[in-house]
Amino acid sequence: MVFGFIGVGNMGGALAQAARRRLDGDRIVLSSHNPGKAGYLARKLEARTADNAAVAGEADYLFLGVKPLMMETVLAEIAPVLAGREGRFVLVSMAAGLSIADIRRMAGGEYPVIRIMPNMPVGIGQGAVLYTLGPGVTEEEKTAFLDAMGEAGEFTAVPERLIDAGSAVAGCGPAFAALFIEALADGGVACGLPRAQAQALAAQMAAGTARMVLDTGVHPAVLKDAVCSPGGTTIQGVRALERGGFRSAVMEAVIAACEKNKDLVLR
Repeated sequence: MVFGFIGVGNMGGALAQAARRRLDGDRIVLSSHNPGKAGYLARKLEARTADNAAVAGEADYLFLGVKPLMMETVLAEIAPVLAGREGRFVLVSMAAGLSIADIRRMAGGEYPVIRIMPNMPVGIGQGAVLYTLGPGVTEEEKTAFLDAMGEAGEFTAVPERLIDAGSAVAGCGPAFAALFIEALADGGVACGLPRAQAQALAAQMAAGTARMVLDTGVHPAVLKDAVCSPGGTTIQGVRALERGGFRSAVMEAVIAACEKNKDLVLR
């Protein structure tokens, strides 16, 4: 089983590194419009490099790590190679705004497609990766894919109609969370904490609270109430956040991101 990557930018490169944790290097082949970047990553992973056509001709799972606006050009380039293949292969798309039907149309065939939406923490094996299976993907192919990519983080199956919404939460969320951590640290600095200490405290607090939600399944509101003592300091801070429209602002950010995802679809 060979995993091929066309495009090894931030996300494609992170997914290739995740694959390498479970696959031998000679089962990973990389291609990029920047040969130096592909070569550097290949040396790091003890993997191989090739051009787009060669990767498309060999990979059992072909990751399309190119920008949505470049997808049609790249797929048109490799379409003759895909059409000439005799064995089975699966296309793996991570392009925002492009449906499975779009990928099949651009590739020129009714090929099996797995559509994924990874997020930034896949780079440290803590990603939240949404996936949906296109027509023709077998149970065995799904299992092999999830097993090989398990080091990227947690994979969650969603219907394709909900992938934009899920991406607005999990894909865009790291930026929102980073902004919150930065703001907490800024508040700590304003209260006299050294910058590095304030940032470390804010980040550890966010990581620990998230872990509690995941491990216990307790509703976030219950955790919030547990910290808010009557007449205490935390409830006054919550009051200030509510006065500033904190929850509404976060909801609007997710909705805006979801709507933008839908606008990215190429017609």
